[in-house]
Amino acid sequence: MNIVVCIKQVPDTAGGVKFNPDGTLDRAAMLAIMNPDDKAGLEAALRLKDEYGAKVTVVTMGLPKADAILREAMAMGAGDAVLVTDRVLGGADTWATSQTLAGALRALDYDLVITGRQAIDGDTAQVGPQLSVHLGLPIVSYTQKLKIEGDYVIAERMFDDRHHVLKVKMPCLLTALSELNEPRYMTPGGIFEAFQKPVTIMGRKDLVDTLDSNIGKVGSPTQIAKASDKVRKGAGTQYIPEDATDAAEYIVGKLKEKFII
Repeated sequence: MNIVVCIKQVPDTAGGVKFNPDGTLDRAAMLAIMNPDDKAGLEAALRLKDEYGAKVTVVTMGLPKADAILREAMAMGAGDAVLVTDRVLGGADTWATSQTLAGALRALDYDLVITGRQAIDGDTAQVGPQLSVHLGLPIVSYTQKLKIEGDYVIAERMFDDRHHVLKVKMPCLLTALSELNEPRYMTPGGIFEAFQKPVTIMGRKDLVDTLDSNIGKVGSPTQIAKASDKVRKGAGTQYIPEDATDAAEYIVGKLKEKFII
């Protein structure tokens, strides 16, 4: 079984976010981590590797520094890694990103493709489903449990206050929830081996059946009008008295002032 896991390097929002003048994220200037949902998808693939001897390949699209999360994935147990990077791919929205990833995956062998449900930098949950359309694959989104039976994936899909159990024949695509599992840690030996392995680099010329009009900022139908960091509120200017009686009178006064009572 060949499993391809799509992972993404996302900004560590605890360190704040930065934007380019055109409104896109300045990814080169921010600390970055592996997207949590993607890491759960990777862990699911690694468990299938442990159980069935599957081959696990991780793929990411991004800047050259995205090599770091590929090394992290290999240190966790992934066998091969592919970095899709090219200046012409910059500024891509979800549609152009999924077109690019589809072009990369067409050059690979896979029985199962796993992506995270959504990335914490965009929260769109669109790339996985779009990728399934481009590749003509059946999809199970919001996967919270899975197992393999022969040529089929048995997946439990989260749905409101219940779940669906779906049986899908491979090849297929799953989008993983972070609740799917608890990802393993890298091991010292795994870290050493990860930096001895080569990472395959793919550029625009390596994408299969992908048009120039569908990639990068040029191929992105979504245009950012304005972007900013979260608005920080200033300190309050009104304070409630500490004494309980005075505090009660203050609150009642405010309610009367607003004609609430």
